[in-house]
Amino acid sequence: MGEVSKTHKAIQSLEKTISNLEMELAVSRMSSVGNGVTLQKPKSYSNHKLQKAFVVIGINTAFSSRKRRDSLRQTWMPTGEKLKKIEKEKGIVIRFVIGHSATTGGVLDKALDKEEAEHKDFLRLNHVEGYHQLSTKTRLYFSTAVSMWDAEFYVKVDDDVHLNLGMLATTLARYRSKPRVYIGCMKSGPVLSEKGVKYHEPEYWKFGEDGNKYFRHATGQIYGISKDLAAYISINSPILHRYANEDVSLGSWLIGLEVEHVDDRSMCCGTPPDCEWKAQAGNICVASFDWSCSGVCKSVEKMKYVHNSCGEGDSSIWKSDF
Repeated sequence: MGEVSKTHKAIQSLEKTISNLEMELAVSRMSSVGNGVTLQKPKSYSNHKLQKAFVVIGINTAFSSRKRRDSLRQTWMPTGEKLKKIEKEKGIVIRFVIGHSATTGGVLDKALDKEEAEHKDFLRLNHVEGYHQLSTKTRLYFSTAVSMWDAEFYVKVDDDVHLNLGMLATTLARYRSKPRVYIGCMKSGPVLSEKGVKYHEPEYWKFGEDGNKYFRHATGQIYGISKDLAAYISINSPILHRYANEDVSLGSWLIGLEVEHVDDRSMCCGTPPDCEWKAQAGNICVASFDWSCSGVCKSVEKMKYVHNSCGEGDSSIWKSDF
């Protein structure tokens, strides 16, 4: 049985190596394509001096969300030297992800520069912030992260979601032998054709008749993808179509690929008492939020309460073996 186990692990390792080689070959072949579109090779496949990491966690945030960011810094997100330590010793990179305002160098950008100088926990994108630009921002986040860190996984999470880092790392580690993984809480919501409603899809006609649903995709509050998929997004970024909703856009980029969709419900627990009951039963959640608010309702006031009730404990990430 021991020999069988060794052989199984060797086969998994070989499959992942083959996948990496296939991706590098695809990069070489697609460094340029027709119709005048040039696809840039991501640095992670051409520069082996990139910082290695286990996971890059990008926290999607906005200029108006300073209080939300502080609520995370005061709960589940390490700050200062602890942020550097978790990056160095555990390979967990955590950054708030944001672009710039429409008037570059204005009041909003200067306020963010000051906050960045204080905390040093931002990933700044060459992107104009705006609610209707979230699909573009998501695409650019993965492309930028791949060019800066050579990580096994890349995660996106909203700034009003409670996260347990130890559980996230342990969960992702289960899939590190798989070459192409897309993990989150998979859903298939209705395609909204009516103008003026939230989540309206202008291209609703592409999804069939009225009343149809989207293909399965991870809900936008939190999801993660493996290295090859992030590289795929980076390589093909100029020709990846953007729908109105960023979680739908990501799902569309991956739906036609050989990808393992992992539906992990621990990534969409409710706030107390839901996550609290699960924690008491030994099933600590990866992430918690309220579906009704697409995040923790009144997160600035409530995040500390959720953390105290459902948090795994500050020492858990250091005890986690992944």
